Amino acid sequence: MKAAVFKERGQPLAIEDIADPTPGPGEVVLEVGRCGICGSDLHVTDEPSHLAPFGKVLGHEYAGQVIAIGKGVERIKTGDNVAVMPLSSCGQCANCLGGEPAWCAERQIDGGGYAQFSLTHERQCVKLPATLSMEDGALVEPMAVGLHTVAQSGLGAGDRVLVYGAGPIGLATVFWLKRMGAGMIAVTARTTQRKELALQMGADLFVTPSDDPPAAAIEAMGGPADIVFECVGVSGLLQQSILSVRMRGTVVLAGLCFHPDSIVPAAAVVREARIQPAAFYSLAEFQHAAEPLDQGAVEPAMMVTDTVDLSDMPPVFEALRERTTQCKVMVKP
Repeated sequence: MKAAVFKERGQPLAIEDIADPTPGPGEVVLEVGRCGICGSDLHVTDEPSHLAPFGKVLGHEYAGQVIAIGKGVERIKTGDNVAVMPLSSCGQCANCLGGEPAWCAERQIDGGGYAQFSLTHERQCVKLPATLSMEDGALVEPMAVGLHTVAQSGLGAGDRVLVYGAGPIGLATVFWLKRMGAGMIAVTARTTQRKELALQMGADLFVTPSDDPPAAAIEAMGGPADIVFECVGVSGLLQQSILSVRMRGTVVLAGLCFHPDSIVPAAAVVREARIQPAAFYSLAEFQHAAEPLDQGAVEPAMMVTDTVDLSDMPPVFEALRERTTQCKVMVKP
């Protein structure tokens, strides 16, 4: 089969012919339909401290059709269309049995979506409703991240919220905030490029970038936010988020920052601000992420700005390392 393989840092992914996967006990093979390019894949092919293994096939935002099943597979059958929850785990610990494989001591983050076929475990597959396309299925994973991000915030009805970042995770967070009863939803980013998209996803206002983002956001919202979501992962934004939140408010840290960062602790202390990380999702959240799509929600698909063939994917992947007009790029194997 054809696959985009990570060879080494500083080099584009290589399209290679590798062996077709064969399912073992409890495993299934999928023909990949669509796979979204995630910013974390850009990080793990560049950050020395978090580098993916050489020879790995990345791609964890994907959906496909089951074409082969291994011994003991009972819940999934050949022909099923599924989205893959890319968290492999032991399947036996309390976290796994409770639908929380993200916190299994043996958790690994799977890839495999940048290929024609992928191997995964039955318990990682979530059947897609018949109404969903493969593109919809590939959006389930980032939408689940946004759902979990909101769930971690302790959102109350009518809360005033600020989202730093208008990338896929920030936009998915906005989508769920609107559906889950937030009051004023404000978004800010380094540019106004995705202003209209943020408003379409559910934001009430877009705060124009400035030299003092917290002050600009507080002025635009009419006061500090009850909850601030940091959905970028850039040094300096945690401090800005703290300065944007009300007394005893919450800052949700969803952006992946791989570099040392510094804050003024007193800024958090004098506010008694709660800093709450958010990562991954539960099985229930992953399943729930497909429901709005099944019900006809069109906003998530608005994030998809391009679809490329697998053979054309490496240069597109590299181009995403710089600021572009793209939001979510889908790969079609």
